[in-house]
Amino acid sequence: MVPVEAGSFRTRTGRMDALTEQDVLKFQKDGYLVVEGLLSEAECDSLRERMHEIVEDMEVPMHCRIQFSTDHDEQLRDQVKGNADYFITSGDKIRFFFEKGVFDEKGEFKVPKQHSLNKVGHALHAYEPLFKRVTHCEKVQSIVRKLGWKSPVVLQSMYIFKQPGIGGEVTPHQDATFLYTEPLGRVIGLWIALEDATLDNGCLWFIPGSQNIGITRRMVRTPKGSFPLTDFIGREPDYDDKLFVPATVKKGGVVLIHGEVVHRSAQNNSANSRHVYTFHIMESQDACWSLDNWLQPTEELPFPLLYTR
Repeated sequence: MVPVEAGSFRTRTGRMDALTEQDVLKFQKDGYLVVEGLLSEAECDSLRERMHEIVEDMEVPMHCRIQFSTDHDEQLRDQVKGNADYFITSGDKIRFFFEKGVFDEKGEFKVPKQHSLNKVGHALHAYEPLFKRVTHCEKVQSIVRKLGWKSPVVLQSMYIFKQPGIGGEVTPHQDATFLYTEPLGRVIGLWIALEDATLDNGCLWFIPGSQNIGITRRMVRTPKGSFPLTDFIGREPDYDDKLFVPATVKKGGVVLIHGEVVHRSAQNNSANSRHVYTFHIMESQDACWSLDNWLQPTEELPFPLLYTR
């Protein structure tokens, strides 16, 4: 596999050390920004090859073979059906979450296991050297510094598969629903396309400027000893489909996602997958991470600083 190197990167305006001022203004206005050419094709292929190895070696207990969904009611229902602890304790581990319909009534795979997964999370950035290197690479640090962040920490990381033909819909949501800070506006997602993300295979769609409307729903931990282990306060409103704008991105590009911008993706009905490595960071200076969030730092894995220099 080709090692991931730090260095400068290319955007649509040429070779640069960081974002332009125009890029920063566009991100602040729209709540998202597509930056092409963050990683090379070889770097993307290295991450995909490593994930293939991880999936080949995965061992998942039968009672933990649960599907992943962003839908409000399905998330609550699956806590009863599956092992809720498997999800809520995954913040400092590498665990596996599956698409709908990939297991039979006995919990056995109905499809090849490489085609069964929705995502792997949530600590690839901590335990997998290739993913850690990309997360902390000079290119990423340059982007975040240009946004003016002083002391960002890495909250979580995920590898998302968007399997061909069955890759599930991600319903409209705001990341701050799950990753809440006080004040708001202190979380950003970096969504790196390891394959082209197109209209056919389930690219992201955004409502530009929606990061300014606030949030109406929060996922919170329930009191210790109660079940389910998480619940929702509030509901996601209905959004007009006409407001959403697609954000296609080529292999190696990255989409910056403001924590409050509304976004979604459709089911992948194409014959092509849409692999992505994504992670979330928080500006820790003058901000408070909510103790009600499902994700919490642990003694084994405190939230690591993004900057290494």
